[in-house]
Amino acid sequence: MSARENEQPERIVRIGGASGFWGDSSVGAPQLVASGQIDYLVFDYLAELTMSILAGARLKKPELGYATDFVSVAMKAVLKDVVRQGIRVVSNAGGVNPQGCADALAALAAEQGIALKIAVVSGDDVMPLLPELRQQQPAVRELQSGAPLPARVLTANAYLGARPIQAALDAGAQVVITGRCVDSAVTLGVLMHAFRWQPGDHDLLAAGSLAGHIIECGCQATGGLHTDWDTVPDWPNIGYPIVECHADGSFVVTKPAGTGGKVTPAVVGEQMLYEIGDPSAYLLPDVVADFTQVRIEQAGEHRVHVHGARGREPTESYKVCATCVEGFKSAAQLTIVGFDAVAKARRTGEAILARTSMLFTQHGFGPYSATQLEVLGAESCYGPHAQATQTREAVLRLAVTHARKEALELFAREVAPAGTSWAPGTTGAGGGRSSVSPSIRQYAFLLDKSKVEARVTMGGQRIELPHEAESAAAGAPSFPKSAKGAVDASESFDADAIEVPLIRLAWARSGDKGDTSNIGVIARHPALLPLLREQLSEARVAEWLAHLVKGPVTRYEVPGIGAFNFVCEQALGGGGMASLRNDPLGKGMGQILLAMPVRASAALLDLAATGTGNA
Repeated sequence: MSARENEQPERIVRIGGASGFWGDSSVGAPQLVASGQIDYLVFDYLAELTMSILAGARLKKPELGYATDFVSVAMKAVLKDVVRQGIRVVSNAGGVNPQGCADALAALAAEQGIALKIAVVSGDDVMPLLPELRQQQPAVRELQSGAPLPARVLTANAYLGARPIQAALDAGAQVVITGRCVDSAVTLGVLMHAFRWQPGDHDLLAAGSLAGHIIECGCQATGGLHTDWDTVPDWPNIGYPIVECHADGSFVVTKPAGTGGKVTPAVVGEQMLYEIGDPSAYLLPDVVADFTQVRIEQAGEHRVHVHGARGREPTESYKVCATCVEGFKSAAQLTIVGFDAVAKARRTGEAILARTSMLFTQHGFGPYSATQLEVLGAESCYGPHAQATQTREAVLRLAVTHARKEALELFAREVAPAGTSWAPGTTGAGGGRSSVSPSIRQYAFLLDKSKVEARVTMGGQRIELPHEAESAAAGAPSFPKSAKGAVDASESFDADAIEVPLIRLAWARSGDKGDTSNIGVIARHPALLPLLREQLSEARVAEWLAHLVKGPVTRYEVPGIGAFNFVCEQALGGGGMASLRNDPLGKGMGQILLAMPVRASAALLDLAATGTGNA
C-alpha cells in the first residue's frame, strides 16, 4: 500500500452562523441545518442594548432574561434535525439568565421526546463586584470618556472568552448556552474543542477568532450590507454563512448550495474590518489578534479562502460592558409634503422645541439635556455635503432627553398640534404619540481577570475548567497606526485625472463600538492603494466627517487585503443607546465617506471597474 493510500483525509470542521443579533430572521437555522453542510450551529444574539432589555425582562419575570427566540423560534424548528444529524449548538442566547434559557430548552426537548445534554456557561455577571469596585484605587474609569462609575447601573457583564465553551463541548454537551461573551467566542470555542487548540496557540486562536468574527453577523458575510449591493442576487433567499475550518487555522467562507447572496473577497473583507479598532491589535479575552497580514482569496464560486491571522498573548483584563440610566428619552416624527418641504420641516421642529422649552420653564422642569433635529429625506446625515435639499416630501425627526419623565410627556403631547397650527402639508406622526423611555447609556471598563470566575455546569454538575495560566499584558501593536507607503504622485495628479466619488475606487463598511465608529475601506484594485493612501489622509477624512465626528480620526493600514481602517472617536453622539441620532450605530458613515470626492486617472478608473481587488 502506498504512502498516499495510508494518508488520512484532513479533518474539516464546518460551522454555520445562524444569527447576527436578537431579531435576526427565522430562516437562518432551518436553512443551515437543512443544507447538510454543517457540523456545528452557532448563534450570536447579544448587544449592549439587548443586555439592558433582558435585565428589565428578568425584573418583571424572574424566569426570563434570555433571548427567547433561540428556544421558541430557532430551536423549536430544528431541534429534532439537529439531534438526528449530530449537529452541536453553541449560543450566547443566555443573556442575563443562561440557566433560565437552558431550562426552557430542556422543557422544549422533553416536549419533543428528545434527550439533550445542555451545558450552561455563567460567571460574566459582575454586578456583585460593583460595591468593591467603587472603593478601589485607582478608581474605575470609562474606556472612552474617562468618566467615573455611574451611581445607577442596570447591568454589568464581562466579555468572557472561548475556554468555557471548549470545556463544555469536551464534556459532551450537545448544546452550550452562555451569558455575555465576545461574539467570536462561540466559534472559537468550537474550534478549540475540535482541534485541541491550547491557550498558548496564539496564531491559531487569532485565526479561529477571525472565523468567528466573519460569521458573527449572519448574512453580512454573504453579501448583506455589501457596497455593491446591486450585484448581490436573490435577497429573499440569501444564504447564511458557513466556515469550513482546518487545524492550521485557515478556513473557507461559503454558504448553503442554492441560496442567494454572494461570497467574494470584497464581501468577506468588509466583514473582517467591521467593528474593529487597530487591526494589528484586536483585543479579545483569549488572544490579541493581528489581522494586518490576512489574505482573502477566491477559491471557487461562493468560496473564499482566508488565512494569515497572527496572535499574541491576551491581556490580563476582561472588558466589562455596563448599562446605566441617565434621565429619559423620546423621539417623534412628522411627515411634511409640498413645496419647500425641507425648510418647513426645519421650522416646524424649531417651533416645537421653542414652544416646549417655554412650557418647561413655566412648569419648573428646566431645559432639555439634549436635542436632535433631523430632516429625513434631505440627507441630514451628510451635513454640509447634502444634495437633496429640494425634495417635496420630508420627515421631521426630533429626539430629546430630559431628567424628568413628565417633561418629555409634555413634549410628546405638543408634537401633533403642528399638523393644524403651522406648516401646510403636515400629515401627522403616523405611529401616534411618541413614547417616553429611560435613556440608557453604555459604560465600558476593564476588570482584572482574577476577579471573574467563569462557571460551566451540565445536568446540575460543575465542569472544571483547565487552569488559566498567567499571561503577560499584550505588547505594542506590530504595525504603526498610520503606516506610510510610497505615493505614486504621477498617478494621483495625472493630467487626465478626473474627480469621482470614492465608491468608484473602494468598497467600505462602517460599524460601532460605544461612541466610536470605524470605517473599513478596501481598494478595488492593488494599483489604487498609493492614490488612496495619499487622498484618504486622517486629516481629510476628519474634515469630511466633521459634522458627525468630534474626536480624533486614526488611520490603520491592512496591507494583506489592500485596505485601511479609520477609527473615528466621539462619532456617534454618545453611542447606540444614548445617541439621539437617526443612525446611532453609524451604519451610514461608510456610505457618507464613499461620497467623498477623489481624483483618479482614466487608467486607474478602468482598473477599479474590474473589481479585482487583492483581498
